[in-house]
Amino acid sequence: MTTTLDVLTLDEYTRLIDSASGAGIGPAGRLDPTAAFDSLAIDSLGVLGILSALELRFGLEPDVDTQPGRTPGELLFSVYERLIAAGRLPSGRTEQAIVIAAPFAEVWEQTNDVAAWPNLFSEYAAAEILDTDGDTTTFRLTMHPDANGTAWSWVSRRTADRAAGTVRARRVETGPFAFMDILWTYTELDGGVELRWQQEFAMKPQAPVDTAWMTANITVNSAVQLALIRDRVQERAGARAEAS
Repeated sequence: MTTTLDVLTLDEYTRLIDSASGAGIGPAGRLDPTAAFDSLAIDSLGVLGILSALELRFGLEPDVDTQPGRTPGELLFSVYERLIAAGRLPSGRTEQAIVIAAPFAEVWEQTNDVAAWPNLFSEYAAAEILDTDGDTTTFRLTMHPDANGTAWSWVSRRTADRAAGTVRARRVETGPFAFMDILWTYTELDGGVELRWQQEFAMKPQAPVDTAWMTANITVNSAVQLALIRDRVQERAGARAEAS
C-alpha cells in the first residue's frame, strides 16, 4: 500500500503556514487544524499565501475556484481533494508515519493498550475490550459526538505481532465503510521508533460521503493523531525515565 507522493505531517504543515503567512503559530506539531484562521491571526491574504504554498508544494496549478475554508484543516482537505481528483493521490488508500523519540518497548506498549486509547487519541471518547484471544483483540471504539451530535461507534479486531513489529486491524462492524483495513508498522531507528499507518478502505454506495472524500479526511486527521500520539508517548516515557 503506497501513495504516489508524500503528504504533509502536522509539523511540516505548521512550518508551511508560518512561512507563508508569518503567523508564528508556535512549536511544530502544536497546530490545531480545526482552529479558525481568524483565531490564528491569519487574514484572507495570509490564507491565499498558504494556499499558494500548498499548490507549489504539490505541483498544482493555481485554482481561483478553490474554496480554502475557515480553518487550516479545511484548506488542506481541499488541496488533497484536488490531488485525488487528479490521480496524484490514490482514493481509498493512505500512508503516513511519524518518528517517536522513545524506546521500542515504550512505544509498543502505549500504542497497543487499546483500553487507554481515549487518553492517547483525541478522537475517541471510549474504548471497550470485547474479547482477547492470544495476540488478537476485539474491541469497540466510540468517537466524541460530531457537529450533528452523532457519536459514531464500531467494532474492530486487531492482531499484534511484536516480533515482526506489526499490527493488522480490520473493522468488524463496518458502518458506512464497505471495508476498512489498517496496518501498523513499527521500525526501530537511531533515537526512536517510526510508527507508520497504512489504511485501505472503501465507502458503501449509500454512505453519506464517497471514498475520495473520506481519503482526504483521513489523510488530514491521521497527521493530527500521529503528532498527538508522538507527543503523549514521549511525554509519558520521559516522566517514567525521570521517576526511575
